[in-house]
Amino acid sequence: MDIQVLWNEYHLPVRRFISKRTYNHSDVEDIVQNVFMKIHGHISELKDENKVQSWIYQIARNSIVDYYRKEKRTEELPFHIETNDEYEEENFEKGVISCFKSTIQRLPDKYRDALELTELKGMSQKQLSSRLAISYSGAKSRVQRGREMLKERLMECCHIESDRYGNIIDFYRKNPN
Repeated sequence: MDIQVLWNEYHLPVRRFISKRTYNHSDVEDIVQNVFMKIHGHISELKDENKVQSWIYQIARNSIVDYYRKEKRTEELPFHIETNDEYEEENFEKGVISCFKSTIQRLPDKYRDALELTELKGMSQKQLSSRLAISYSGAKSRVQRGREMLKERLMECCHIESDRYGNIIDFYRKNPN
């Protein structure tokens, strides 16, 4: 199958398909080019030429998903909203860190240890299971339960607001002590 024939037949329909699903129209052509590069690179893997159209659109869908994963976009603040200065941002980060550290210390030992090793020291859950001499699924469960306990306790004492990517955008202690 010739890539030039596919380009001539599918370029405009794929471009329209991507354009309807992408908010930044300046990136549409980049995504289209990426789709056709993938088509060119994997055309030999197509087993049934009768399914070429669905294959191309699946590549386009996957490319759109990849685009959104890579482009963790941030929205610009309206002009009239002022941003925090460095001093406020530094205090904000210190507040989050101190609240997190004090809350994690109040967890039961086995969950606190699991979270400290995986989340703070970067140990994988597989390594955690070996270190604690428990099964891999047991280690995963312990970390997950610890995360849930930590989240519940943080939500009790702190107001935490995050954006759609999980980044903290607002934080304060509900009951400052």
